[in-house]
Amino acid sequence: MQYTTSLAFLTITILYSITLNILYFTKTHIKTKETAIFGAMVSTNLVGVILEILCIISLMLLGADNIISIIINKMFLLYFLVILLLFSQYILNTAILNKNKEQIHIKIIRVLMYILFVVGVALVLLLEINLYSENGITYSYGPAVSVIYTLSAFVSTGCIAYLLINIKSIMKKRNVPIIAFVVLMGITAVVQQLNPAITLATSMETLVIFLMYHTIENPDVKLIRELEMAKEQSEKANKAKTDFLSNMSHEIRTPLNAIVGFSDCIVESNDLGEAKENAKDIINAGQTLLEIVNGILDISKIETGKLEIVNTRYNAKEVFSELATLITPRMNDKHLDFTYYIAPDIPNVLFGDVTNIKKVVTNLLSNACKYTSQGFVRYEVNCVRIKDYLRLIISVEDSGRGIKKENIDKMFTKFQRLEEDRNTTIEGTGLGLAITKQLVELMGGKIIVHSIYGEGSKFTVVLNQRISEKKPIKQDANNNSLDLSNVKILIVDDAPMNLKVASKVLEKYNANMIDTCESGFECIDKINNGNTYDLILLDDMMPKMSGVITLKKLKENSNFNIPTIALTANAISGMKEAYLKEGFNGFLAKPIVREELERVLTEVLETGQAKDEYEKTGSLENVDNKIIPVEGNIEKELGEQLDLSTKEEIDNKEKTIMMEPVTEPIEEVVDVIPVVDIDIPEKKDKTDYLKENGVDLSSALELLGDMEMYNSTIQDFSNELENKWYKINNYKSISDMEDYAIEVHSLKSDCKYLGFTKLAELAYQHEINSKENNIDFVNNNFASLEEEYNRVLDIVNNYVNNN
Repeated sequence: MQYTTSLAFLTITILYSITLNILYFTKTHIKTKETAIFGAMVSTNLVGVILEILCIISLMLLGADNIISIIINKMFLLYFLVILLLFSQYILNTAILNKNKEQIHIKIIRVLMYILFVVGVALVLLLEINLYSENGITYSYGPAVSVIYTLSAFVSTGCIAYLLINIKSIMKKRNVPIIAFVVLMGITAVVQQLNPAITLATSMETLVIFLMYHTIENPDVKLIRELEMAKEQSEKANKAKTDFLSNMSHEIRTPLNAIVGFSDCIVESNDLGEAKENAKDIINAGQTLLEIVNGILDISKIETGKLEIVNTRYNAKEVFSELATLITPRMNDKHLDFTYYIAPDIPNVLFGDVTNIKKVVTNLLSNACKYTSQGFVRYEVNCVRIKDYLRLIISVEDSGRGIKKENIDKMFTKFQRLEEDRNTTIEGTGLGLAITKQLVELMGGKIIVHSIYGEGSKFTVVLNQRISEKKPIKQDANNNSLDLSNVKILIVDDAPMNLKVASKVLEKYNANMIDTCESGFECIDKINNGNTYDLILLDDMMPKMSGVITLKKLKENSNFNIPTIALTANAISGMKEAYLKEGFNGFLAKPIVREELERVLTEVLETGQAKDEYEKTGSLENVDNKIIPVEGNIEKELGEQLDLSTKEEIDNKEKTIMMEPVTEPIEEVVDVIPVVDIDIPEKKDKTDYLKENGVDLSSALELLGDMEMYNSTIQDFSNELENKWYKINNYKSISDMEDYAIEVHSLKSDCKYLGFTKLAELAYQHEINSKENNIDFVNNNFASLEEEYNRVLDIVNNYVNNN
């Protein structure tokens, strides 16, 4: 009966072992130390199961004294030695993987294992083995078997030692077979001591090997091929980006060279008029540089879904004519016949995203200029009036290189420049057309390309724009696009310096009715006491009562309907939507950027409250700000307007306006007027002191406007700095992370205005961590914040005391 039970149990085991061998060896594997050991163990285990079955059968048929039975049983003991050696190698290999390298003590253990294996083989072959076979019960015993028990105990002890050494990582996937070996071999040893006839060892080893199959790092060839393909694609993408960066370097250097060159000309200018002309050229070059950077940002925003379509009223004829004027010098430099036509029936005022329309047209005109070496470029803006909106048809045609049919779609892929071998001298980032297509589609329009390779191309953009009966935004005397005269504004911020800066910025837009307060409580009191305002700029990060809570308190009054803009340095991705959802009518990040200030105030004051539409539709567009998509077969509708074969006919149209070439070169200034005013070097030394100490003065002046405003602001900052630091230190000492976050937030904002970028960055890190109540970060990194604070304090005191 015992024979039958043992054979049945081993038959199941051998079937399992065969299945495991098939599963493993039918796949192609990477050749590593780990897979080599495992492969040897899988095949050895199958041999072991077969030998154990033969041991039982030989004893059943031949008896315990037969030489064949003895040889088979000795071979089974040798199997045990091999499997123990292989498992020992697995343990050592796991130790190496944990340490990332083979250490000297592992090498010593490995050598000892081989020595023990050789000794074990010799002892098994030389020592006696006794076999028992009576009444259906079979087992082996004697000195040779004791050798196997001893080595099994030795390997188990090694496993336990390894697990204790690596107790912290004991639950790692690699350690599961080792734990299983210790537990299962321990159970087997106890059972077989109590009843030697129960054969468990080989079956337990099969179970351990099964666990190893699911824990070893064993990627197959298919996966490797997929990884290689992914690697190739990644390398192609990296190459495209490398090429892009190379092109970008050239693109950026061109306007930078102009900025540096014309700046030198200003220094050497003979009179104010000449300096102003050079300054205009610097502004133009700066705008070009800004367009390049904005291109990168636009792609990023489009791909992350963060680019917004912001519709405003604009003078269409002026906009389209200005674009032609801006591109004319580049066309003249290449001696191209550039003509343009703006249809006279285009209404003066349209409603749409004029900023992105400019980008689209500029990209098309720039591309036409780049890829046309001789001949003509024609730019036309026509229109079709449909009820209360206008369909703009903007086309740019050239006699340039043209595009192969199979390359049409590739043009709109980012970082892609067609026929690089032919275009090695062409400037470009490979982003223009990709941005153009996506912008057009975001605005609900379509872009159509017709091209004949070697003869020229024609790009046509079709956009629907609302016709506005209102006039465009009023231009004030200082050429700002926003006039805030007669607009009563309340600014709420706990930092006096922020109040002063915001007030000064608004005054540049003729704001003459500005009121301020330093807390949410004071703001609520002003409104409850009957003060009326046209607009509230409300900071969020204020102690005791945040801007969000303040607005909620204000809205508890059913009569409160003042447009309120969140004015905050909390400008991370997604915060605009969050503030609009909280009930704000707009969002303005600090430090205040004037272009963004103009856009947001115009949106809130003149085109309605953005949050009402956001609450209804989840969109940031205003009620009258709907995009009207272009539908239908536009190519068929436009007909011959897209046909390149009509070039000669269009040339003869009287409506075409020829642009006069610009032929006057920029004169070089050679005379240098010496500086004799004693005050000028003194002022220069003061600003040099700031620059030499790492102050980003240029960024500060962009935000604050001029040195007079900077000096006034840094004086206020000096007066408040030590008190602010006292609060920061105090809140940190009592672990009040909520108020600590507010104070370092305020410090960050002030430092950004004044160009102390390093302290601003450190304060920002403390702000985001204190908001998460990460006290450990604050304590561990406070010394570096304090060190930079002391450095800035010295700079501020020295500058203020000597100014």
